[in-house]
Order: sequence, then structure tokens, then C-alpha cells
Amino acid sequence: MIDIKLLLHLETFLTDRRKEKFVKILSQRTKHFTVATEDVYQLHNTSAVMRSCDVFGIQELHIIEEQNSKDIDREIAMGAQKWVDLKRYNSVNDTIKGLKANGYQIVATTPHEKDSVLSEFDVTKKSCFFFGRETEGLSQEVIDEADCFLKIPMVGFTESLNISVSAAIILHDVTTKLKASDVAWQLSEEEQLEKRIDWCKKTIKSYDQVIERFYEEQ
Repeated sequence: MIDIKLLLHLETFLTDRRKEKFVKILSQRTKHFTVATEDVYQLHNTSAVMRSCDVFGIQELHIIEEQNSKDIDREIAMGAQKWVDLKRYNSVNDTIKGLKANGYQIVATTPHEKDSVLSEFDVTKKSCFFFGRETEGLSQEVIDEADCFLKIPMVGFTESLNISVSAAIILHDVTTKLKASDVAWQLSEEEQLEKRIDWCKKTIKSYDQVIERFYEEQ
């Protein structure tokens, strides 16, 4: 249950502009789509994917680190790590099980004989887009568990894209179509309130002291 009194108190420490921005951005956030990266080698690629999630309104990013474990590059993420919910895993299998239990179809973004092209992707289905390692691509485990395969049509000599570029292209396309659809894609009211509190926490200096004084006065 959201403590509305606490939220209103915390927002007194924000400027009106910041409060309005939180509400506006949260109205465009979604969990209908999410993203997972699998053992990406280059730190800047994961950071750039997180930045794209923020830009296109994807609230959650799942990072699988069975082989590679690194911190997000704050400079490249441009602060996105404050606004996007980062979920880290050390098991592909656990990640997929959890996502499927939450109603997501697993979308493998990799060339495959059963590929669907981006223009034909069904945005009405709750989906997690998986992106693999820079050279090897997605693991066989993801391929075997995938519900569908997605590719970006390419007409040049180069037959691959950097994963951060691929993520940006796909997320722009699917979120644009999603917002033009009849799908109820937005965060619930409770989820939006939860994020307003979370974002206040990440914005207000001396947050712990503010909280302590608030409860002392109750």
C-alpha cells in the first residue's frame, strides 16, 4: 500500500518542474515490453541499452551475467540507471522462468529461419526482447526457449548491427506502434506512485534524514 502522505511530503522537497516531469514521464512508462541482455562483453553496450530503455519508456531492464559481470557505465547511461529498474541475474534459465511466469513471451532478436521481421511484429503481446553477446549472439538456451524470433531487415553489405543500435531501433518501432494501439500498456496507478517515491529517494539529498524526521512527527 502506497503511503500517500509520505509521497506528498517528499515532493515538497522537489521543484514544481521536477514533480511535473516525474508525472509526465511516468505516464509514458511501460512494463508491457521489457529487455534482457545476455552476457554482453562491452560495458558501454549494456549502458547504452539502458539509456535506450529510458528514452523509449521501458521501465525494466534484465541483465544476465553468467560469464560477465560489470557495473553500469554511468557516463554512457547518462543517468538512466536512476530511472530504469535494473534486474540482475546469474542464470539464463532463472531469468526466462521468471519472465514467463510474469506473462512475457521470449523474443530472440537473432537471424533465424523462423524470424518475423520488425514491421510484422505483434505489439499486443507482452514481450521481453533478448539481445546476446557481441560476437556469439544469444545462447542456445535462449534460442530453445524463445517463443518467437525477430530481425531487423538489412539491405547493405553489413549483416549485423551493434546490440545497442539494434535495441534502439526495435524499441523505437515497437513502442511507437504500442502507443497507437488499444493495448493497456501504461503502468498501473499504484506502480506510478511507487516510482514517484523511488525517484524522490534518488533525487532528494539527505533522504534518510528526511524520512526519519517524517516518521518522528507522525
